[in-house]
Amino acid sequence: MGKLNRFSRKNNDFIRRFTAGVKTVELDATGRLLIPKDLQAFAGITKEVVVSSAIDIVEIWDKSKYEEAIEDAAGDFADLAEEVMGDTDSDGIS
Repeated sequence: MGKLNRFSRKNNDFIRRFTAGVKTVELDATGRLLIPKDLQAFAGITKEVVVSSAIDIVEIWDKSKYEEAIEDAAGDFADLAEEVMGDTDSDGIS
């Protein structure tokens, strides 16, 4: 997103919506992260969580919702990988 032209209204609208739920949080004295209640509700987090790395983003999921999302995407992964990674130009971006 850092490469988007901020003088484009569409880009600004996208960035604003994409980051609308962003919250700044701090670790407590024992190194724990408290997930704000509204984000817990939005993500459907109940008890068990999965912390997932998405390249340079950390995602926090309710465990059952994460497993469901991975299962749903499993069948389409080969097609998705080919679409995203298979047809690249010289800079490696499709």
